[in-house]
Amino acid sequence: MASGSNGARRIASLMRPSLADSRVCRSCQETLVRRNYSTGTAQAAPETPSASSTSQSTVTTPVLNSKHIIQAGVVLSRPPQITRDLTPFEKSFFFYQKRLNERLVLPFTKYFYFRPKTPLDEDWKRKVKERQTAARDIGKYNAYSKDAWNDELLVGATEHEPENAMETLVKDAESIANATSQDAAKKEEVPKPAPRVTEADKQGDQKSLNRLLQRTLYLLVQTNEGYWKFPSSPVQTEETLRAAAERTLEQAAGINMNTWMVGYHPVGHHVYNLRRPKMDAASETQILGEKTFFMKGRIMAGQADLTKNEQNLKDFKWLSKEEIAQYVLPQYYSNIKNMLPDR
Repeated sequence: MASGSNGARRIASLMRPSLADSRVCRSCQETLVRRNYSTGTAQAAPETPSASSTSQSTVTTPVLNSKHIIQAGVVLSRPPQITRDLTPFEKSFFFYQKRLNERLVLPFTKYFYFRPKTPLDEDWKRKVKERQTAARDIGKYNAYSKDAWNDELLVGATEHEPENAMETLVKDAESIANATSQDAAKKEEVPKPAPRVTEADKQGDQKSLNRLLQRTLYLLVQTNEGYWKFPSSPVQTEETLRAAAERTLEQAAGINMNTWMVGYHPVGHHVYNLRRPKMDAASETQILGEKTFFMKGRIMAGQADLTKNEQNLKDFKWLSKEEIAQYVLPQYYSNIKNMLPDR
């Protein structure tokens, strides 16, 4: 019976290796914590203590309390400032709808405004011949000619590009303003819309909030050891998770930011298990690792400042979701990627 019991224990140990074994990777350690294994080996009957065993002194193993350090993390984001970029199909489709609308609307009743064979009527005919359409941003297209059906774009055309439409409309507005201006010597200039690509984009400045305006940016900080992460710190005694997140953000990125927390509940969590648990001599507790719960926040104004941070941080960046994957550890990213929207 003793040999059968030892065999059962050996099989169980092979199917469920020790978490402290250095040959077991971190991912497998987390899996071993979650799984429960069962074997077909029958449970051996408890052995009856013999006289020799009772005569020996009993060795007792102290029971240690184990825990994870609970941390509060902050996913601080800057929302998109402009609309997203259109796909090539969307650009072509919207341009086709513009030309189709030119064919469906009623023509301009010029005789209501201009008497036939008057200077104004002749001037109107000249302008119509030049423009061929009432909407300058759809190019040379006569919606009432016999070739009006041919309203699709040719390969390599740029009329459907937003930049081309913007330049065309600005030039048209400037020509009208100069034609009706009282001062012929002064050239009127129409203000252009702000560019979608900023100087920070051109220079690759990842610390600037004025970049990737069509995407959501997230604040990442770098520890002295070189690891990138979201701002986080241990939750103190009798401190709520939201209060801990607000304190963490102030200690990590300074007070020169106008921010607010979205809700009182975390949007996700990350579990980090130590390869070898360590002892906390003060509380006589075995530390297994860290559990970080992330609170969602928004920045309205200001900028991060690490000059007086209290968490031994040395750098920060404002990154998009795809850029975050290039800086953080793969296991860390696998736990946080579902918290971040694609845009």
